[in-house]
Amino acid sequence: MRTRGPGESALLLLDVVGLITAQGIEYAVVGAMAASVHGAVRASVDADAVLSLAISRLRALERDFVTAGFHTESRRGDPDDPIAAMLVVKDEHSNRVDLIVGLRGLEVEAFSRAIHVPFQGVTLRVVGREDFVAMKLFAGGPQDIVDATSVVRLVGNELDLELLRRLAQRYGRTTVKALEILIAEIVVK
Repeated sequence: MRTRGPGESALLLLDVVGLITAQGIEYAVVGAMAASVHGAVRASVDADAVLSLAISRLRALERDFVTAGFHTESRRGDPDDPIAAMLVVKDEHSNRVDLIVGLRGLEVEAFSRAIHVPFQGVTLRVVGREDFVAMKLFAGGPQDIVDATSVVRLVGNELDLELLRRLAQRYGRTTVKALEILIAEIVVK
């Protein structure tokens, strides 16, 4: 393990990514680390990724993490939860990586749109900008809206608005409405 103490969830993510990529599991980093990559820098010790994985394979993946010396906790969402399941991976320093499985509305193509970002000698796959904005607007919390707004302000006219609108539709009317308000306020036509 790369971690030496608390506050090193980004380093724990590197170990987690090593294990999941060795198994051929596609992933994309999301959350605060993705926000930073897309220009919405904020302080956070979180590390999160979404996986392209069937829920039925989650238990086996959890066993692999335990065998590798990690602490784990799995959670299942109820039928109304936008996240079908989550696997929390921790180390002995309480660093944490949340692995999200079955995010409602997420296109499988989001994994092919992920961008490659070098970090500590490893290339991480980070969710693409339009997928990031749509996911954040769907999540809808105050920090999520700030993250989405920051990215849209930063890149504005460089956004693929056709793709972004299509992605927002997958997440539902509330996301579409939030996106249209954001575009009207920020993006120059």
